[in-house]
Amino acid sequence: MARKDLAQAKDAKKDEFYTQLDDIAKELKYYKPYFRDKVVLCNCDDPYESNFFKYFALNFNTLGLKKLIATCYNGSPISGEELPLLFELPSIAGEDRQAYRVPKKIAYKVEINEVLDYNGDGRVDLADVRYLIQNDKNVLSVLKGNGSFDSPECIELLKEADIVVTNPPFSLFKEFLDVLDKYNKQFVIIGNTNALKYKLTFKMFQEDKIRTGYTNFNVGMFFQVPDSWEKFHHIENGKKIARVSTSCWFTNLPVTKHNEDLILYKHYTPEEYPKYDNYDAINVNTYTDIPCDYDGVMGVPITFLDKYNPDQFEIIWTTDRGGDGFLENYKKTWERYDAPVLEGKGLYTRILIRRKR
Repeated sequence: MARKDLAQAKDAKKDEFYTQLDDIAKELKYYKPYFRDKVVLCNCDDPYESNFFKYFALNFNTLGLKKLIATCYNGSPISGEELPLLFELPSIAGEDRQAYRVPKKIAYKVEINEVLDYNGDGRVDLADVRYLIQNDKNVLSVLKGNGSFDSPECIELLKEADIVVTNPPFSLFKEFLDVLDKYNKQFVIIGNTNALKYKLTFKMFQEDKIRTGYTNFNVGMFFQVPDSWEKFHHIENGKKIARVSTSCWFTNLPVTKHNEDLILYKHYTPEEYPKYDNYDAINVNTYTDIPCDYDGVMGVPITFLDKYNPDQFEIIWTTDRGGDGFLENYKKTWERYDAPVLEGKGLYTRILIRRKR
């Protein structure tokens, strides 16, 4: 993904990328036991367009969900006077549907308690979900507010939910994560890898309250991107599809790889692992080079978090922003601390860690 595109999207708040169903299925298959008898909330998802909603609606019975709730912000491109792509807009609370076909954008909420073979065709699929929404007035309703995840209505839905699964706007990731943390909710969400360096995110990593998901950290995912996106992979149903390489999954559910020890085979030498000019720590270029016999403080790249096992390592803090006051005991006399410095040359952000055993 071009950084220019991301910057423009953030400035314009047009960074609500629609996740592809295949990428959702690849990741969520690992969490299947955690969904049974749970209320799942997709609170950044237009019920008519979101593949998160489609995934859970299709797999409602397989996963054994108790309830599925999806809400969308009123800036959704599939609301108001535009007809939804997946479903026909039904009458709502007895009102004439034309009353809602106005230029003003509308925030919807869909709540599903069961998915059965409503149309009698011998199978349960999206056609039954469509039938349910069109014929049960208790399923779909218009929100009074704007549908933002932090609006009073959506906070009440959050309180009811057990697990939040969605792709929040990248530009609002910090605010979104803060709400989840405040209400102590389980989650499986997508964010930009830059979020690894946010102070809140990093603190949650340090406290073992968040971790990266199963999808390979460096693979990235494909998204339906805004029309203004300059570089894209292909066109699908008239929409631009682009690979966003700086995207990854974040969760506080168990992830097997974060319980596995990294196999350390290299041995420490002062020549191969020099100390920083400004921090009392040795430099390690990649997580695979972490020495097995060094008990002091080490600086590793931020990508280490994708392999981090809290039973094997202790996270001290990140050098980003000069350590936010948490690295004062590790600073050496130098004129700058905004980045680790090695032989007078500044490096990218490092995480200071030490082995626990």
